[in-house]
Amino acid sequence: MIESTNAEAPLFGKYSPDELRIAIVEALKQQAERIDEIAENREPADFRNTLVELENSGTHLDERSALLFNLHSADTNDEIERAVEAVSPLLAEHSNNILLNPKLFARVKSVFEAQGDLDQVERRLLEKVYRGFLRNGALLAPDLQPELRAIDQRLALAAVEFGQNVLNATRAYRLELRKEQLLGLPEAMIEAAVQRAQELGSAAEAVITLDQPSYQPALTYLEDRALREQLYRAYTGRAASGEFDNRKLASEIAELRYKRARLLGFENHADFVLQERMAGSIERLETFLNELLSKARPVAEREIAEVRSLAATGGVNDLKPWDTAYYGEILKKQRYDIDSENLRPFFALPAVLDGLFRLLHRLYGLHFAELSDVPKYHADVVVYELRDLEDRALGLLYFDFFPRKGKRAGAWMTSYREARGSGVDEKRPWISIVCNFNPPSAGKPSLLSFDELRTLYHEMGHALHGLLAKGPYASLNGTNVYWDFVELPSQFMENWCFEPEVLRSFARHETTGEALPLEMISAIKASANHMIGLQTMRQIGFALLDLEWHRGLGSNAVEEFEARATAPAQMLDRVEGSLISTSFSHIFQGGYSAGYYSYKWAEVLEADAFEAFVEHGLFDETTALKFKKLLETGGQAHPAEVYRAFRGRDADPEALMRRSGLTTPTT
Repeated sequence: MIESTNAEAPLFGKYSPDELRIAIVEALKQQAERIDEIAENREPADFRNTLVELENSGTHLDERSALLFNLHSADTNDEIERAVEAVSPLLAEHSNNILLNPKLFARVKSVFEAQGDLDQVERRLLEKVYRGFLRNGALLAPDLQPELRAIDQRLALAAVEFGQNVLNATRAYRLELRKEQLLGLPEAMIEAAVQRAQELGSAAEAVITLDQPSYQPALTYLEDRALREQLYRAYTGRAASGEFDNRKLASEIAELRYKRARLLGFENHADFVLQERMAGSIERLETFLNELLSKARPVAEREIAEVRSLAATGGVNDLKPWDTAYYGEILKKQRYDIDSENLRPFFALPAVLDGLFRLLHRLYGLHFAELSDVPKYHADVVVYELRDLEDRALGLLYFDFFPRKGKRAGAWMTSYREARGSGVDEKRPWISIVCNFNPPSAGKPSLLSFDELRTLYHEMGHALHGLLAKGPYASLNGTNVYWDFVELPSQFMENWCFEPEVLRSFARHETTGEALPLEMISAIKASANHMIGLQTMRQIGFALLDLEWHRGLGSNAVEEFEARATAPAQMLDRVEGSLISTSFSHIFQGGYSAGYYSYKWAEVLEADAFEAFVEHGLFDETTALKFKKLLETGGQAHPAEVYRAFRGRDADPEALMRRSGLTTPTT
């Protein structure tokens, strides 16, 4: 490790949660004072004294808020939760105070109408800010503004409550077992379950939780069907009843979003959201989903028939959702001679990271150096400084790999600071990748499944979007793009996991040192579309459910509502008591409301983008530089323009069909 050459870093450890709350309140006051100065400026409004000043007015608030809310997701405790609950309505009120300030809007409107001698990036910022005011009630009648303010404050708190309920419901469950009950589970997963029992202070020999590194292998490998059912019902029943019930909260959030959209002159929340998405409209989105559905359903029906037939040979004649992963994995092993868990020893986390860094150096000339003197919020966190070929510091990258109490499930990339400024005033970004991989155990490093390898590459794609950002305005940099474009860099990165040249560069058995055999690499590539129909139908089901929640008032009868919404993508009978909505944090806590379809939309873009590398050579310098430019550009132009600058044309929708095999029957 080296000492940092970047003196700036997030202020972990400087504030207690309550001190951070106080710092946020103070930053709110500071920005409010600056906003008043901008709005009351007697000089004629222009881009510099209005738009640039507004853009830079909240940097301290942004950084302190990012610190609190990121910790709330990655390392929360009771103090942090209280601080988040305290500041969330204040932040919502503060945002409304800015966007409903008539004098400030008048200045922005004046600049927008005059336009002036602005370059492309300046025009993009001006258009974004102006639309932001319009979309947040700047033209709303004064007598309706209190209602908008009340809705926004309640929505801010409701999102926090929803996420906390999901986290608490996930934490509350543990399946305590004897080791003999773990039949079928790979040895490494058995060891992890035993270690988990010890860490939790359980009297049982082994414990399985609803955290993904514990739950997913259990559902995939446990031979005991009754245990698989118990786990499935617990996972899909999270926050669906009892103390942490999210049903009423989901309905309330949907209703408030609907009312807000109607106040602002939109048909519904989906209409409001899609105005600033590549999809553009509900009609175009439905066409996209229906076309995908028509191609995926026949493939999914063949796959479910194959799984059903295999299950019947084992005496299971009533295939249920807790059976598909188990028998699907057996089918995968039979068809491709590959066992997902047998791959783990070849994907030791330290080697995986080294291989990832070398890939990014080869593609983009990037260097990663681990830092020894940077504050961290937890001992598990590791920090790297990223530099380019000219040895310029591009930013800090934090990795937080392992599950623990106080950390929500899943994997995500987040930002503690966006890139902004230029020259001597430039500030480089602080980016974090948070995952939930199995921790090291019994002297062994963390061993990733292939799916977890893809997850790491996926999040690194997001991280690169932030780290490579080049532009003076934070609100146009990194992942500040349309949400159906934001997944392009992340899903694009997953393609490299299937390339033999990449896998052979780092995948070695963690004890023997044996390189990942070529036949196993061939099997990985051949099995890339295993159960692709069912996977696609699952994603379509999520997208349809999201759209249905946000095209109207939602529903208090969540079970019936969800059943109707997902029916077109349903492949097996629904299980009573199982719900998606009550733990659907993407749409009720995160930013994906009316936008979950973005994963599939962006998949079209990234499939077409990777074809460019296949056509010109995986490590073709010109192609790599063009894609790097796409990452650097962020939201400084419309995403369609950014993509055309890379590819020379619009994306070909058939690229996804060609790659996924949805154009021909699977064999």
